[in-house]
Amino acid sequence: MSEFDDVVAALDKRGFTRMDFDMQKIRDLMDVLGSPQRAYPAIHLTGTNGKTSTARMIDSLLRAHGLHTGRYTSPHLETVRERISLDGEPVSEERLVATYHEVEPLAELIDARVSEPLTYFDMTTAMAYAAFADAPVDIAVVEVGLGGEEDATNVLEAGICVITPIGLDHTEWLGDTIEDIAWAKAGIIHKGATVISALQTEEAMRPLVERCAEMGATLAREGSEFGVIERAQAVGGQVLTLQGLGGVYDDVFLPLFGAHQAQNAACALAAVEAFLGAGKTRQLELEVVREGFSTVDSPGRLERVRSAPTILLDGAHNPHGMAATVSALEEEFAFRHLVAVVAVLGDKDASGLLDLLEPVAARIVVTQNSSPRSMPLNELAGVAVEIFGEDRVTVAQTMPDAIEEAVVLAEEDTDGELSGVAVLITGSIITVADARKLLKR
Repeated sequence: MSEFDDVVAALDKRGFTRMDFDMQKIRDLMDVLGSPQRAYPAIHLTGTNGKTSTARMIDSLLRAHGLHTGRYTSPHLETVRERISLDGEPVSEERLVATYHEVEPLAELIDARVSEPLTYFDMTTAMAYAAFADAPVDIAVVEVGLGGEEDATNVLEAGICVITPIGLDHTEWLGDTIEDIAWAKAGIIHKGATVISALQTEEAMRPLVERCAEMGATLAREGSEFGVIERAQAVGGQVLTLQGLGGVYDDVFLPLFGAHQAQNAACALAAVEAFLGAGKTRQLELEVVREGFSTVDSPGRLERVRSAPTILLDGAHNPHGMAATVSALEEEFAFRHLVAVVAVLGDKDASGLLDLLEPVAARIVVTQNSSPRSMPLNELAGVAVEIFGEDRVTVAQTMPDAIEEAVVLAEEDTDGELSGVAVLITGSIITVADARKLLKR
Protein backbone atom coordinates (compact mmCIF):
# COMPACT_ATOMS: atom_id res chain seq x y z
CA MET A 1 0.00 0.00 0.00
CA SER A 2 1.18 3.53 -0.81
CA GLU A 3 1.32 6.34 1.74
CA PHE A 4 -1.76 7.80 0.07
CA ASP A 5 -3.68 4.52 0.54
CA ASP A 6 -2.62 4.52 4.22
CA VAL A 7 -4.04 8.02 4.65
CA VAL A 8 -7.32 7.05 2.93
CA ALA A 9 -7.59 4.02 5.24
CA ALA A 10 -6.85 6.15 8.33
CA LEU A 11 -9.55 8.66 7.32
CA ASP A 12 -12.02 5.84 6.63
CA LYS A 13 -11.41 4.47 10.14
CA ARG A 14 -12.94 7.65 11.51
CA GLY A 15 -16.26 6.53 10.02
CA PHE A 16 -17.06 7.80 6.53
CA THR A 17 -20.73 8.43 7.41
CA ARG A 18 -20.39 9.07 11.16
CA MET A 19 -22.09 12.29 12.27
CA ASP A 20 -21.13 14.26 15.38
CA PHE A 21 -22.11 17.91 15.44
CA ASP A 22 -19.69 19.16 18.09
CA MET A 23 -18.27 22.49 16.93
CA GLN A 24 -15.95 22.76 19.94
CA LYS A 25 -13.70 19.96 18.68
CA ILE A 26 -13.15 21.49 15.24
CA ARG A 27 -12.63 24.93 16.86
CA ASP A 28 -9.99 23.44 19.16
CA LEU A 29 -8.30 21.72 16.22
CA MET A 30 -8.24 24.99 14.25
CA ASP A 31 -6.72 26.75 17.27
CA VAL A 32 -3.85 24.27 17.61
CA LEU A 33 -3.29 24.43 13.83
CA GLY A 34 -2.88 28.21 14.10
CA SER A 35 -6.31 29.12 12.63
CA PRO A 36 -5.49 28.49 8.94
CA GLN A 37 -9.08 29.43 8.00
CA ARG A 38 -8.29 33.05 8.93
CA ALA A 39 -5.50 33.28 6.34
CA TYR A 40 -7.82 34.04 3.38
CA PRO A 41 -11.30 35.40 2.65
CA ALA A 42 -14.03 32.87 1.86
CA ILE A 43 -17.35 32.29 0.13
CA HIS A 44 -19.42 29.76 2.10
CA LEU A 45 -22.32 27.85 0.51
CA THR A 46 -25.30 26.06 2.01
CA GLY A 47 -28.76 24.99 0.75
CA THR A 48 -30.47 21.70 -0.06
CA ASN A 49 -29.48 21.28 -3.72
CA GLY A 50 -27.06 22.87 -6.16
CA LYS A 51 -24.22 23.64 -3.73
CA THR A 52 -21.46 21.74 -5.54
CA SER A 53 -22.39 23.01 -9.02
CA THR A 54 -22.62 26.59 -7.71
CA ALA A 55 -19.27 26.23 -5.90
CA ARG A 56 -17.65 24.99 -9.13
CA MET A 57 -19.08 27.98 -11.04
CA ILE A 58 -17.83 30.45 -8.40
CA ASP A 59 -14.39 28.81 -8.51
CA SER A 60 -14.25 29.03 -12.30
CA LEU A 61 -15.32 32.70 -12.34
CA LEU A 62 -12.74 33.65 -9.70
CA ARG A 63 -9.98 31.86 -11.62
CA ALA A 64 -11.01 33.66 -14.82
CA HIS A 65 -10.35 36.87 -12.84
CA GLY A 66 -6.79 35.68 -12.14
CA LEU A 67 -7.25 34.59 -8.51
CA HIS A 68 -5.73 31.51 -6.87
CA THR A 69 -8.62 29.49 -5.45
CA GLY A 70 -9.18 26.71 -2.95
CA ARG A 71 -12.44 24.77 -3.22
CA TYR A 72 -13.86 22.34 -0.67
CA THR A 73 -16.90 20.23 -1.64
CA SER A 74 -18.38 16.88 -0.65
CA PRO A 75 -19.01 14.04 -1.10
CA HIS A 76 -16.47 12.88 -3.68
CA LEU A 77 -17.16 10.66 -6.69
CA GLU A 78 -13.88 8.77 -7.11
CA THR A 79 -11.20 9.97 -4.69
CA VAL A 80 -11.02 12.04 -1.51
CA ARG A 81 -8.61 14.33 -3.42
CA GLU A 82 -11.66 15.79 -5.24
CA ARG A 83 -12.89 17.36 -1.98
CA ILE A 84 -9.88 19.69 -1.78
CA SER A 85 -9.15 21.56 -5.01
CA LEU A 86 -6.44 24.12 -5.69
CA ASP A 87 -6.89 26.33 -8.76
CA GLY A 88 -9.64 24.02 -10.03
CA GLU A 89 -7.66 20.78 -9.74
CA PRO A 90 -7.92 18.10 -7.02
CA VAL A 91 -4.91 18.19 -4.68
CA SER A 92 -2.13 15.76 -5.56
CA GLU A 93 -1.69 12.55 -3.56
CA GLU A 94 1.61 13.94 -2.22
CA ARG A 95 0.05 17.17 -0.99
CA LEU A 96 -2.88 15.34 0.59
CA VAL A 97 -0.50 12.99 2.43
CA ALA A 98 1.68 15.90 3.64
CA THR A 99 -1.38 17.85 4.83
CA TYR A 100 -2.74 14.80 6.66
CA HIS A 101 0.58 14.33 8.48
CA GLU A 102 0.47 18.01 9.48
CA VAL A 103 -3.08 17.74 10.90
CA GLU A 104 -3.18 14.20 12.29
CA PRO A 105 -0.89 14.53 15.38
CA LEU A 106 -2.84 17.61 16.50
CA ALA A 107 -6.15 15.82 15.84
CA GLU A 108 -4.96 13.03 18.13
CA LEU A 109 -4.38 15.58 20.90
CA ILE A 110 -8.01 16.70 20.56
CA ASP A 111 -9.26 13.08 20.35
CA ALA A 112 -7.46 12.23 23.62
CA ARG A 113 -9.52 14.85 25.46
CA VAL A 114 -12.99 13.82 24.27
CA SER A 115 -15.21 10.73 24.33
CA GLU A 116 -16.09 10.92 20.60
CA PRO A 117 -13.11 11.43 18.22
CA LEU A 118 -13.10 13.88 15.32
CA THR A 119 -15.06 12.58 12.30
CA TYR A 120 -13.91 11.91 8.72
CA PHE A 121 -15.58 15.19 7.71
CA ASP A 122 -13.93 17.13 10.56
CA MET A 123 -10.54 15.86 9.37
CA THR A 124 -11.03 16.62 5.68
CA THR A 125 -12.33 20.10 6.58
CA ALA A 126 -9.25 20.81 8.71
CA MET A 127 -7.01 19.43 5.95
CA ALA A 128 -8.69 21.66 3.35
CA TYR A 129 -8.25 24.80 5.47
CA ALA A 130 -4.61 23.91 6.16
CA ALA A 131 -3.90 23.15 2.47
CA PHE A 132 -5.46 26.47 1.42
CA ALA A 133 -3.28 28.40 3.89
CA ASP A 134 -0.14 26.53 2.78
CA ALA A 135 -0.80 27.05 -0.97
CA PRO A 136 -1.55 29.99 -0.33
CA VAL A 137 -4.91 30.79 -1.98
CA ASP A 138 -6.42 34.23 -2.59
CA ILE A 139 -9.90 32.94 -1.67
CA ALA A 140 -11.59 29.74 -0.49
CA VAL A 141 -14.92 28.49 -1.84
CA VAL A 142 -16.42 26.14 0.76
CA GLU A 143 -19.55 24.01 0.68
CA VAL A 144 -21.13 22.89 3.96
CA GLY A 145 -21.39 19.16 4.57
CA LEU A 146 -24.80 19.18 6.24
CA GLY A 147 -26.93 22.06 7.52
CA GLY A 148 -24.80 25.05 8.42
CA GLU A 149 -24.75 26.30 11.98
CA GLU A 150 -23.24 23.11 13.45
CA ASP A 151 -21.35 22.05 10.33
CA ALA A 152 -17.56 21.73 10.77
CA THR A 153 -16.98 24.18 7.89
CA ASN A 154 -18.68 26.97 9.87
CA VAL A 155 -15.47 27.86 11.74
CA LEU A 156 -14.86 29.97 8.61
CA GLU A 157 -17.23 32.82 9.56
CA ALA A 158 -17.14 33.78 5.89
CA GLY A 159 -17.73 37.31 4.61
CA ILE A 160 -19.91 36.07 1.75
CA CYS A 161 -22.58 33.36 2.08
CA VAL A 162 -24.54 31.72 -0.72
CA ILE A 163 -27.81 29.96 0.06
CA THR A 164 -29.10 27.73 -2.73
CA PRO A 165 -32.78 26.59 -2.71
CA ILE A 166 -33.86 25.05 0.60
CA GLY A 167 -36.09 21.96 0.64
CA LEU A 168 -36.79 18.99 2.91
CA ASP A 169 -33.74 16.74 3.36
CA HIS A 170 -31.73 15.34 6.29
CA THR A 171 -34.83 15.86 8.46
CA GLU A 172 -33.49 13.51 11.15
CA TRP A 173 -30.69 16.03 11.84
CA LEU A 174 -32.03 19.40 10.72
CA GLY A 175 -35.72 19.29 11.66
CA ASP A 176 -39.04 18.28 10.11
CA THR A 177 -40.03 21.58 8.53
CA ILE A 178 -38.57 23.86 5.87
CA GLU A 179 -38.42 26.60 8.52
CA ASP A 180 -36.35 24.45 10.91
CA ILE A 181 -33.99 23.48 8.09
CA ALA A 182 -33.65 27.14 7.00
CA TRP A 183 -32.75 28.15 10.57
CA ALA A 184 -29.99 25.50 10.63
CA LYS A 185 -28.64 26.71 7.29
CA ALA A 186 -28.91 30.41 8.27
CA GLY A 187 -26.28 29.65 10.91
CA ILE A 188 -23.51 30.28 8.37
CA ILE A 189 -24.49 33.98 8.31
CA HIS A 190 -22.10 35.86 10.60
CA LYS A 191 -21.73 39.52 11.56
CA GLY A 192 -21.59 41.91 8.61
CA ALA A 193 -21.72 39.18 5.94
CA THR A 194 -23.11 39.62 2.44
CA VAL A 195 -25.74 36.95 1.74
CA ILE A 196 -26.68 35.81 -1.77
CA SER A 197 -29.92 33.82 -1.69
CA ALA A 198 -31.58 31.83 -4.46
CA LEU A 199 -35.35 32.06 -4.78
CA GLN A 200 -36.84 30.53 -1.61
CA THR A 201 -40.30 29.69 -0.33
CA GLU A 202 -41.68 32.16 2.21
CA GLU A 203 -41.17 29.52 4.92
CA ALA A 204 -37.43 29.28 4.07
CA MET A 205 -36.88 33.01 3.51
CA ARG A 206 -38.22 34.15 6.89
CA PRO A 207 -35.35 32.67 8.97
CA LEU A 208 -32.78 34.02 6.48
CA VAL A 209 -34.19 37.55 6.72
CA GLU A 210 -34.34 37.37 10.54
CA ARG A 211 -30.77 36.03 10.81
CA CYS A 212 -29.50 38.77 8.46
CA ALA A 213 -31.20 41.44 10.59
CA GLU A 214 -29.71 39.94 13.77
CA MET A 215 -26.19 39.82 12.27
CA GLY A 216 -26.29 43.14 10.42
CA ALA A 217 -25.80 41.18 7.18
CA THR A 218 -26.68 42.47 3.69
CA LEU A 219 -29.13 40.26 1.78
CA ALA A 220 -29.34 40.05 -2.03
CA ARG A 221 -32.23 37.93 -3.36
CA GLU A 222 -32.73 36.18 -6.67
CA GLY A 223 -35.65 37.80 -8.47
CA SER A 224 -34.99 41.10 -6.74
CA GLU A 225 -31.29 42.12 -6.88
CA PHE A 226 -30.17 39.47 -9.41
CA GLY A 227 -31.52 36.57 -11.48
CA VAL A 228 -31.92 34.85 -14.84
CA ILE A 229 -33.40 37.15 -17.48
CA GLU A 230 -33.38 34.70 -20.37
CA ARG A 231 -32.14 31.24 -21.23
CA ALA A 232 -32.01 29.33 -24.51
CA GLN A 233 -30.93 25.77 -25.29
CA ALA A 234 -27.60 25.38 -27.06
CA VAL A 235 -25.48 22.46 -28.20
CA GLY A 236 -23.84 21.08 -25.05
CA GLY A 237 -25.61 23.42 -22.63
CA GLN A 238 -27.48 26.73 -22.62
CA VAL A 239 -26.98 30.42 -23.37
CA LEU A 240 -27.97 32.82 -20.59
CA THR A 241 -28.70 36.47 -20.04
CA LEU A 242 -28.09 37.16 -16.35
CA GLN A 243 -29.01 40.14 -14.22
CA GLY A 244 -26.09 40.60 -11.85
CA LEU A 245 -25.73 42.95 -8.90
CA GLY A 246 -23.80 45.30 -11.19
CA GLY A 247 -25.64 45.04 -14.50
CA VAL A 248 -26.74 42.69 -17.29
CA TYR A 249 -24.45 39.97 -18.68
CA ASP A 250 -25.66 38.60 -22.01
CA ASP A 251 -24.68 35.77 -24.33
CA VAL A 252 -23.15 33.70 -21.50
CA PHE A 253 -22.64 30.05 -22.52
CA LEU A 254 -23.01 27.54 -19.67
CA PRO A 255 -22.07 23.93 -20.60
CA LEU A 256 -24.61 22.46 -18.14
CA PHE A 257 -28.28 21.59 -18.62
CA GLY A 258 -31.47 22.71 -16.86
CA ALA A 259 -33.17 25.77 -15.42
CA HIS A 260 -31.71 24.86 -12.02
CA GLN A 261 -28.17 25.28 -13.39
CA ALA A 262 -29.10 28.69 -14.82
CA GLN A 263 -30.32 29.64 -11.33
CA ASN A 264 -27.05 28.35 -9.84
CA ALA A 265 -25.17 30.49 -12.37
CA ALA A 266 -27.06 33.62 -11.31
CA CYS A 267 -26.18 32.95 -7.64
CA ALA A 268 -22.53 32.25 -8.53
CA LEU A 269 -22.24 35.48 -10.52
CA ALA A 270 -23.77 37.57 -7.71
CA ALA A 271 -21.39 36.00 -5.15
CA VAL A 272 -18.34 36.78 -7.29
CA GLU A 273 -19.59 40.32 -7.96
CA ALA A 274 -20.02 40.84 -4.20
CA PHE A 275 -16.52 39.53 -3.52
CA LEU A 276 -14.89 41.64 -6.25
CA GLY A 277 -16.78 44.77 -5.24
CA ALA A 278 -19.10 45.06 -8.23
CA GLY A 279 -22.51 46.56 -7.51
CA LYS A 280 -24.94 49.23 -8.60
CA THR A 281 -22.28 51.42 -10.18
CA ARG A 282 -19.89 48.81 -11.56
CA GLN A 283 -20.11 45.45 -13.26
CA LEU A 284 -17.53 42.80 -13.99
CA GLU A 285 -15.90 42.59 -17.42
CA LEU A 286 -18.31 40.68 -19.65
CA GLU A 287 -15.65 38.70 -21.56
CA VAL A 288 -14.07 37.46 -18.31
CA VAL A 289 -17.49 36.35 -17.01
CA ARG A 290 -18.18 34.53 -20.29
CA GLU A 291 -14.78 32.83 -20.09
CA GLY A 292 -15.38 31.77 -16.47
CA PHE A 293 -18.74 30.15 -17.19
CA SER A 294 -17.64 28.52 -20.45
CA THR A 295 -15.15 26.23 -18.67
CA VAL A 296 -17.46 25.01 -15.86
CA ASP A 297 -18.12 21.31 -15.44
CA SER A 298 -20.10 19.46 -12.78
CA PRO A 299 -19.45 15.70 -12.80
CA GLY A 300 -22.44 13.56 -11.88
CA ARG A 301 -24.98 16.28 -12.71
CA LEU A 302 -26.76 15.17 -15.90
CA GLU A 303 -23.33 14.03 -17.04
CA ARG A 304 -23.27 12.14 -20.35
CA VAL A 305 -20.82 9.22 -20.10
CA ARG A 306 -21.88 7.08 -23.12
CA SER A 307 -23.67 7.39 -26.44
CA ALA A 308 -25.86 4.89 -28.36
CA PRO A 309 -27.72 4.58 -26.13
CA THR A 310 -27.03 7.79 -24.24
CA ILE A 311 -26.15 7.10 -20.58
CA LEU A 312 -26.58 10.01 -18.17
CA LEU A 313 -25.50 10.16 -14.52
CA ASP A 314 -27.35 12.41 -12.11
CA GLY A 315 -26.94 12.63 -8.34
CA ALA A 316 -30.52 13.75 -7.51
CA HIS A 317 -31.22 12.27 -4.07
CA ASN A 318 -34.27 14.16 -2.80
CA PRO A 319 -37.58 15.23 -4.39
CA HIS A 320 -36.42 18.85 -4.84
CA GLY A 321 -33.36 17.70 -6.80
CA MET A 322 -35.29 15.08 -8.79
CA ALA A 323 -37.89 17.68 -9.83
CA ALA A 324 -35.07 19.81 -11.31
CA THR A 325 -33.58 16.76 -13.08
CA VAL A 326 -36.93 15.68 -14.56
CA SER A 327 -37.65 19.21 -15.74
CA ALA A 328 -34.24 19.33 -17.49
CA LEU A 329 -34.82 15.90 -19.06
CA GLU A 330 -38.17 17.00 -20.50
CA GLU A 331 -36.97 20.38 -21.68
CA GLU A 332 -33.38 19.84 -22.83
CA PHE A 333 -33.28 16.21 -23.96
CA ALA A 334 -36.84 15.11 -24.84
CA PHE A 335 -35.87 11.40 -25.04
CA ARG A 336 -38.54 9.22 -26.63
CA HIS A 337 -37.54 6.25 -24.47
CA LEU A 338 -35.81 6.41 -21.09
CA VAL A 339 -34.85 3.57 -18.74
CA ALA A 340 -33.87 4.61 -15.19
CA VAL A 341 -31.43 2.80 -12.90
CA VAL A 342 -32.12 3.78 -9.30
CA ALA A 343 -30.42 3.08 -5.96
CA VAL A 344 -31.09 5.31 -2.95
CA LEU A 345 -29.96 5.60 0.66
CA GLY A 346 -32.25 4.17 3.33
CA ASP A 347 -33.06 7.54 4.92
CA LYS A 348 -34.26 9.15 1.67
CA ASP A 349 -37.79 9.72 0.37
CA ALA A 350 -37.73 6.95 -2.27
CA SER A 351 -41.44 7.27 -2.93
CA GLY A 352 -41.09 11.05 -3.57
CA LEU A 353 -38.16 10.45 -5.95
CA LEU A 354 -39.88 7.71 -7.95
CA ASP A 355 -43.20 9.59 -8.17
CA LEU A 356 -41.36 12.38 -9.99
CA LEU A 357 -39.41 9.99 -12.21
CA GLU A 358 -42.39 7.85 -13.27
CA PRO A 359 -43.82 10.16 -15.99
CA VAL A 360 -40.48 10.35 -17.87
CA ALA A 361 -39.14 6.78 -17.42
CA ALA A 362 -40.64 3.95 -19.47
CA ARG A 363 -38.94 1.32 -17.30
CA ILE A 364 -37.01 1.26 -14.02
CA VAL A 365 -34.21 -1.02 -12.83
CA VAL A 366 -33.77 -0.92 -9.05
CA THR A 367 -30.54 -1.92 -7.37
CA GLN A 368 -28.31 -1.10 -4.39
CA ASN A 369 -25.25 1.13 -4.19
CA SER A 370 -22.05 0.48 -2.26
CA SER A 371 -23.04 2.49 0.83
CA PRO A 372 -23.80 0.55 4.02
CA ARG A 373 -26.78 2.93 4.26
CA SER A 374 -28.20 1.82 0.88
CA MET A 375 -31.93 1.07 0.96
CA PRO A 376 -32.53 -2.72 0.99
CA LEU A 377 -33.39 -3.98 -2.47
CA ASN A 378 -36.72 -5.59 -1.54
CA GLU A 379 -37.85 -2.32 0.12
CA LEU A 380 -36.95 -0.16 -2.91
CA ALA A 381 -38.48 -2.73 -5.29
CA GLY A 382 -41.72 -2.59 -3.28
CA VAL A 383 -41.88 1.19 -3.59
CA ALA A 384 -41.07 0.99 -7.33
CA VAL A 385 -43.79 -1.62 -8.05
CA GLU A 386 -46.35 0.52 -6.21
CA ILE A 387 -45.54 3.53 -8.43
CA PHE A 388 -44.51 2.00 -11.79
CA GLY A 389 -46.48 -1.28 -11.73
CA GLU A 390 -44.87 -4.72 -11.75
CA ASP A 391 -44.38 -4.97 -15.52
CA ARG A 392 -42.20 -1.82 -15.63
CA VAL A 393 -39.87 -2.78 -12.75
CA THR A 394 -36.73 -4.93 -12.97
CA VAL A 395 -34.64 -5.87 -9.93
CA ALA A 396 -30.84 -6.21 -10.25
CA GLN A 397 -28.62 -7.36 -7.37
CA THR A 398 -25.55 -5.32 -8.35
CA MET A 399 -24.76 -2.08 -10.16
CA PRO A 400 -22.99 -3.79 -13.11
CA ASP A 401 -26.05 -6.05 -13.57
CA ALA A 402 -28.39 -3.07 -13.32
CA ILE A 403 -26.54 -1.07 -15.99
CA GLU A 404 -26.35 -4.07 -18.32
CA GLU A 405 -30.06 -4.81 -17.79
CA ALA A 406 -31.03 -1.17 -18.43
CA VAL A 407 -29.06 -1.01 -21.70
CA VAL A 408 -30.66 -4.27 -22.88
CA LEU A 409 -34.14 -2.96 -21.99
CA ALA A 410 -33.47 0.37 -23.74
CA GLU A 411 -32.35 -1.40 -26.92
CA GLU A 412 -35.05 -4.11 -26.84
CA ASP A 413 -37.94 -1.73 -26.40
CA THR A 414 -36.89 0.38 -29.38
CA ASP A 415 -36.01 -2.29 -31.96
CA GLY A 416 -32.38 -1.21 -32.05
CA GLU A 417 -33.16 2.36 -33.21
CA LEU A 418 -31.10 4.20 -30.60
CA SER A 419 -31.59 7.88 -31.39
CA GLY A 420 -33.66 9.44 -28.61
CA VAL A 421 -33.04 6.44 -26.33
CA ALA A 422 -31.33 6.83 -22.96
CA VAL A 423 -30.43 5.29 -19.62
CA LEU A 424 -30.47 7.57 -16.55
CA ILE A 425 -28.57 6.40 -13.45
CA THR A 426 -29.73 8.31 -10.38
CA GLY A 427 -30.93 8.36 -6.76
CA SER A 428 -27.73 9.19 -4.87
CA ILE A 429 -24.26 10.66 -5.34
CA ILE A 430 -22.96 7.23 -4.24
CA THR A 431 -25.02 5.54 -6.98
CA VAL A 432 -23.45 7.93 -9.50
CA ALA A 433 -19.95 7.29 -8.09
CA ASP A 434 -20.43 3.52 -8.38
CA ALA A 435 -21.69 3.78 -11.97
CA ARG A 436 -18.98 6.27 -12.94
CA LYS A 437 -16.24 3.86 -11.86
CA LEU A 438 -17.71 1.23 -14.19
CA LEU A 439 -18.50 3.52 -17.15
CA LYS A 440 -15.58 5.97 -17.18
CA ARG A 441 -12.84 3.31 -17.33
